[in-house]
Amino acid sequence: MIFQPYSRKEPMLRFAFIIACSWLFGFIPVAQAGPLDESKAKAHLQAIAAGDLNALMRDYPEDAYMDWVGGPLDGRYRGKAAIGEVWKKFIAANHGKPRPAKLGKLESYSNPKGTAFEVAAEYGGEKPVKAWHVLVYRDGELATEIWQIAPAIKIAP
Repeated sequence: MIFQPYSRKEPMLRFAFIIACSWLFGFIPVAQAGPLDESKAKAHLQAIAAGDLNALMRDYPEDAYMDWVGGPLDGRYRGKAAIGEVWKKFIAANHGKPRPAKLGKLESYSNPKGTAFEVAAEYGGEKPVKAWHVLVYRDGELATEIWQIAPAIKIAP
């Protein structure tokens, strides 16, 4: 049999050929976390542990928002300036010193509009904190962040 992708005799083969070519040439986006977004998420988590305000603020757009659920920083924060104030308080709670951090596995969920990362974390320091994080990146920027204080969270080895 001669391969004829446009033959009326083989409609499924033709369909598969069209889908394969579309995917191959980029007409159908494949949803996956990009290495850039993942490296930014990891850098953000490292900046939290380090207490590095400049690194923490690097990826937020002006219209970013954060929901911090539980603990003394509980609240909804809208805009880069408001989020910066939250981080200043978090860093000050440990006297500006780095916190030892234990992070769970970074999970990613993507589609063509953006990538969300989730991870469980334990931050040491003067007042240890256990949290569940969700970081949502759109167009390479940290558009949304959720901190869920989770005292009972367990970090898988």
